[in-house]
Amino acid sequence: MEKIKVGNGDLVQKNWDPISRIIGNLGVYTKIDFANRQVAECQLTSSMFRGYSVFLRGKDPRDAHFITSRICGICGDNHATCSVYAQNMAYGVTPPPLAEWMVNLGEAAEFMFDHTLFQDNLVFVDFCEQMVRETNPTLLEKAEQTHAPHAEIHGFRTIADIMRAFNPFEGSMYKEALQMGRLTREMCCLMEGRHVHPSTLYPGGVGTVASPQLFSDYQVRLLNLLDFVKKAVPLNDDLLNFFYEALPGYEEVGRRRIQLACWGAFNDPAVADYRYATMKEWGRAMFITPGIVVDGKLVTNDLIDINLGMRILLGSSFYDDWAGEETLVPFDPLGNPVDQRHPWNQTTLPRPQKRDFDGGNYSWVMSPRWQVPGGELLAMETGGGPLARLWSTALAGLVNTPYVQATGASVRIQLPKSASLPETEFEWKIPPWCNTIERDRARIYFVAYSAAMALYFLEQAMEEIRAGNTKTFSDFTVPQEALGVGFHEAVRGVLSHHLVIREGKIANYHPYPPTCWNASPTDSSGLQGPMEEAVKNTPIFEENGQDNFKGIDIMRTVRSFDPCLPCGVHMYLGGGKVIEESHIPSLGLGGRVKKD
Repeated sequence: MEKIKVGNGDLVQKNWDPISRIIGNLGVYTKIDFANRQVAECQLTSSMFRGYSVFLRGKDPRDAHFITSRICGICGDNHATCSVYAQNMAYGVTPPPLAEWMVNLGEAAEFMFDHTLFQDNLVFVDFCEQMVRETNPTLLEKAEQTHAPHAEIHGFRTIADIMRAFNPFEGSMYKEALQMGRLTREMCCLMEGRHVHPSTLYPGGVGTVASPQLFSDYQVRLLNLLDFVKKAVPLNDDLLNFFYEALPGYEEVGRRRIQLACWGAFNDPAVADYRYATMKEWGRAMFITPGIVVDGKLVTNDLIDINLGMRILLGSSFYDDWAGEETLVPFDPLGNPVDQRHPWNQTTLPRPQKRDFDGGNYSWVMSPRWQVPGGELLAMETGGGPLARLWSTALAGLVNTPYVQATGASVRIQLPKSASLPETEFEWKIPPWCNTIERDRARIYFVAYSAAMALYFLEQAMEEIRAGNTKTFSDFTVPQEALGVGFHEAVRGVLSHHLVIREGKIANYHPYPPTCWNASPTDSSGLQGPMEEAVKNTPIFEENGQDNFKGIDIMRTVRSFDPCLPCGVHMYLGGGKVIEESHIPSLGLGGRVKKD
């Protein structure tokens, strides 16, 4: 801890590096004004560099989905799916409808798995009884006396009882969430062969054998999940609403201007042909509607506009500029000009250097931005994924299935009768703020959304089976020259894979996952990244003084974005130096290790 004299008051430097209970290495460096109970400055850094955009060059493009799924050990199937989408466009292939429904079922299971795990086993540790006792004991006293409004549904009498349910390794909800994680991973494996690195997802379709038994096995697990979801949504509402009520002003924690991005997910096989020329139409037909939402208004849900507005900036990142490098794609397939800072034209030029927070470079994460046509650059965030997805889908009002309806101001979700609970309807309503609490609230509503859509996808898949349409793969050839882009939603938000093929090999490949956007550092125009901005100016409600300060309000804000740093930065060893060579025989008996 370091005191820094600034003006008439003291700012105290407080750093957390690395942060626990997230994926990967993330450091948060802040200066806090304890006198005014507020974060004054914030910078985020990642010390981990990877290099998928470098070592994919020259590879057979048909290997891209297998390689890029290894970007992450938690959302690898999202990367594989997005890569397959990009390859479908490049090869000009459309999967059979049954294959598309199966991909949607696999991805719905991934959303349910990851959001449940992160919310109940990682995020809510920040809201559990043990943590609140250490950081806000008077709040816990109030929680002990506050009746939970939905106690008759979830079974916890007071807010403090809910907090105890999330105590690590002991709380009932904490443990039940782990069981639900097992169920949903099994569901993902049924459709994609393996979790989290799918073995049966391919360009042109899937290798999973479609049978009534396959879908019955998935359905049994899904129905077992529904009771949990029906309890979890009102339980989350009770706990999160309590923070608003018990701590007036808590809506300002993690609040920033509404700048939300969603690239859409769950393709409709009746519309999706993967052609760039029709991308606007099949994008709008997705069962999660893409969109750019600024100040609460839907700017566009046209994937072509979204694609052309992407810009990758530097400014505080450990890379050299590629402004003088070859422009691989001067125009898109429709003749629209493509900027040099677009992912199709990006050249990754890593420049390792000492971290410098005083006007220099301090992170391996670049700074993706979206540019309003002819206008300002925006530091878009994903709201941890679900907030942007629900907001964009609600505003567009396009999704209309028996289980999910977008109304223009909300999303209605219907879940059928399950083992212990009756038919239930939830309605996620567009909130007045984009802040920590609403990012967390949207996550559990999106678990319900995914469960409801999975029910619909099951029905559609079974209709194909009953009609005898059991084909799950379309053949293709790899062209010598081609462009492709895949738009999808990773668990924590926007995911795009941009592909350029020359002479039948990958000439350029750039995956841009959500944490690249959320955890981006200050860019060359001086614009802070979303997480930096959300932490900066956050009020401090923690009762501990600066000597025993845990930074719980800061930690809640950072984790509300669901950071995933293996996706955020992409390891490259340069000239191929052998660091270590090892040989381990069967069963690990004996063996040798050579070190450089």
